Amino acid sequence: MNTINLFKIAFKAIAANKLRSFLTALGIIIGVASVIAMLAIGQGSKRSIRKQISEMGSNMIMIHPGADMRGGVRQDASDMQTLKIEDFEAIRDEAKFISGISPTVNSSGQFVCGNNNTPSTIYGINQDYLDIRQLQIEDGEMFTDQDIKSAAKVCILGKTVVDNLFPDGSDPIGKVVRFNSIPFRVIGVLKSKGYNSMGMDQDDLALAPYTTIMKRILAVTYLQGINCSAITEDATDKAIEDITGILRRNHKLKEASETTEADEDDFTIRSQEEMASMMNSTMNLLTILLGSVAGISLVVGGIGIMNIMYVSVTERTKEIGLRMSVGARGTDILSQFLIEAALLSVAGGVIGIGAGIGAAFLIKTLAAMPIYIQPWSIIMSFGVCTFIGIFFGWYPAKKAASMDPIEAIRYE
Repeated sequence: MNTINLFKIAFKAIAANKLRSFLTALGIIIGVASVIAMLAIGQGSKRSIRKQISEMGSNMIMIHPGADMRGGVRQDASDMQTLKIEDFEAIRDEAKFISGISPTVNSSGQFVCGNNNTPSTIYGINQDYLDIRQLQIEDGEMFTDQDIKSAAKVCILGKTVVDNLFPDGSDPIGKVVRFNSIPFRVIGVLKSKGYNSMGMDQDDLALAPYTTIMKRILAVTYLQGINCSAITEDATDKAIEDITGILRRNHKLKEASETTEADEDDFTIRSQEEMASMMNSTMNLLTILLGSVAGISLVVGGIGIMNIMYVSVTERTKEIGLRMSVGARGTDILSQFLIEAALLSVAGGVIGIGAGIGAAFLIKTLAAMPIYIQPWSIIMSFGVCTFIGIFFGWYPAKKAASMDPIEAIRYE
């Protein structure tokens, strides 16, 4: 019996029981659609988080004071004073793998302008900070080196602060706002960046020369942090290694020897690459979990095919006996039922792909969730559903092929 005739017989068998065939394929349809939709949500969320981390500065390296032990009690890192201006200058002058560097100090408080006020945080930085954090000035200008040297009371406001202090839409440039009773002249407004993946408002801030914050607000001589930008993402590890060596030398930390252990770092260095890797691992795990849960429905669909094929074999026992009695071989019977199972699975897979893509875009529209449909997820889902159809259809087909023709014809 040739292959074309086997396909014709399989098509006729499916067409003879349209509703039953559709309900059998429905398990595969739901399974494929679920896998595609769930993977689209997982991949979309992963890409969205990577994009937001990149907007914060994908090459950014953050240096903070390290916690220390005093009298057996570990101190909070924010209370430490291990980072100095000299450290910033040494890294700026000696580090080979950084493209920008900025000291950072900050203070939270109340901004006041006329009858309006808003709580926010003012950050003391230098000009490189804009490139490191990928911030842009939409209106006005950046403060100068002279402003930093003289600790000038000038600032650049984020959009949220501007909207709260100037609700009438007036131009803030040149106006004076007060931060904790200290007047600052507004010289610029930052371009809006919106909320990040953590739900934090990236526009609720103000920028000022770091010398101004250190001298006029905090009255300190140490830095709360140093932000750097590696020349490329691949150079991040080399930059961290370079910075670590410079800081350990500046802080006179002993290296390990035959008789003594190395002193612990009194600073911590983190990079956006670490955060991106951690988030990627988390999202990959979530995507695998979502795909696995959805994949269970594929297995259930396969069991449905196996069940219906058993019913079909039982119903057509006499037909099988007649075919075998007129010369059909066991392989012909096996192929006939395998083709029937594969057709149900493939038809369900094709419809499921369309349903999955539609469901993904429906979720994007109704739930405002980011999605990204990768071609491999469609190919994988279709391949798996075809394999499942053949796998679960094989045993009923094998049972049909091994029947005794005489017993099959006598079957009631």
